[in-house]
Amino acid sequence: MTQFTDLGLAEPILKAVTEQGYTIPSPVQAQAIPAVLAGRDVMAAAQTGTGKTAGFTLPMLHLLQNGKSAGANRTRALVLTPTRELAAQVGENVAEYGKYLQLRSTVVFGGVSINPQMIALRRGVDVLVACPGRLLDLYQQNAIRFDAVEFLVLDEADRMLDMGFIHDIKKILALLPKQRQNLLFSATFSPEIRTLAKGLVHDPLEIDVSPRNSTAHSVEQWVIPADKKRKPQLLSQLLKDNQWKQVLVFTRTKHGANRLAEHLQKNDITAAAIHGNKSQGARTRALAEFKSGDIAVLVATDIAARGLDIEQLPHVVNFELPNVPADYVHRIGRTGRAGATGEAISLVCAEELEDLEGIEGLIGKSIERRVLAGFEPQVAVPESRPRAPRKPKKAKDPKGFKDTFDREPRAPGAGRGQRRPQGDGQRRAEGQGQSQKPRSAGAAANGNRSAGNRADGNRSDSARPQNRSSAPRRPRNPQA
Repeated sequence: MTQFTDLGLAEPILKAVTEQGYTIPSPVQAQAIPAVLAGRDVMAAAQTGTGKTAGFTLPMLHLLQNGKSAGANRTRALVLTPTRELAAQVGENVAEYGKYLQLRSTVVFGGVSINPQMIALRRGVDVLVACPGRLLDLYQQNAIRFDAVEFLVLDEADRMLDMGFIHDIKKILALLPKQRQNLLFSATFSPEIRTLAKGLVHDPLEIDVSPRNSTAHSVEQWVIPADKKRKPQLLSQLLKDNQWKQVLVFTRTKHGANRLAEHLQKNDITAAAIHGNKSQGARTRALAEFKSGDIAVLVATDIAARGLDIEQLPHVVNFELPNVPADYVHRIGRTGRAGATGEAISLVCAEELEDLEGIEGLIGKSIERRVLAGFEPQVAVPESRPRAPRKPKKAKDPKGFKDTFDREPRAPGAGRGQRRPQGDGQRRAEGQGQSQKPRSAGAAANGNRSAGNRADGNRSDSARPQNRSSAPRRPRNPQA
């Protein structure tokens, strides 16, 4: 059986990994790490909780350790994530795995003051973990340059390439060197997103260590049919009857999360809500209290499905089913991580039958129905009708998408930091020449909204750059 010591990683990295208690790499790590070390682009799909972050972080740190340090206001590795919570989590992993290396890293996202982030970037960092919106804000303020980027990582790549983020991603890609290594990691890749992703990578190693869109076998799933109006009372009863001490509950909307948390509190159940309308401080505090056991229930929108990493989380409840079936996989992936057991319970009313059928079609199995005594629904939720798999749609490329994603493979034998000369035509195509200064805030189509808030379609009052009047607004992300 392959061990971490067999993968060719540097001794300081192996020391940090061993201190975390890991000796045997997961399947996705065993395949991804050698490929990244060999300089290949990678597209990896694996269930949540299988160690995807280490799959790109460990080999990236190994390759960065012997290179020239990043210059002022520059980074050598750029990791993009869709949410603040995921950015913070990845940043912690980078710091932990690289603590015995002479490398600098930092994390930037919206919802907090931009000034400390600008100060952290002055010396340059080897690894920058960022949410797209705040990254563009920093670029507009001349706090970051991208001409030294050797690695681009899209964590939760399917979310990063959907229409909620694609415009920001296109802007960032246009600023990066053509010669770079691209690493795309996600729990799911829809056919449409997979097609778009192929335009970003060059001759990638495609890793799919589990059936596509599958859920972990260690997670027990069932559906409780319920009338829509009685769901709050049903959830309260479920929590009290089972005396659950740590439950993550998902709702579709921010207002719904607030209302449900208030209902639970009125029923003597400690609860808090986490979503994009909450300040970063409130989100961090609620998550810390949930992890410590001070509150029993954390009510969240889907933004949390991509960033929460809670060890041994026993229960996930879908108070409402997600509109997108793949989000169900991400939601319940918060439990049953790293081989642990967990339970995923969905409260489903008759109006959600079509959503349930879509989920069951995606994961390839029917989910057991269990009626809770005293809450029998007036309108039953029948067993799903067998539905033939949908024929994958041809992905629609946004204007200029393919040209923006095209990149040159690294020249054979070329050392890191050695890049091919770029002609004026290529510089224009990338949107930035070597001698050009970054665009002014007024000229960019970025606006001044922070990345974390953009993930929920909200502004960050605490981190707005100046001169907003001339910057056109970017499309809102429909994420609830």
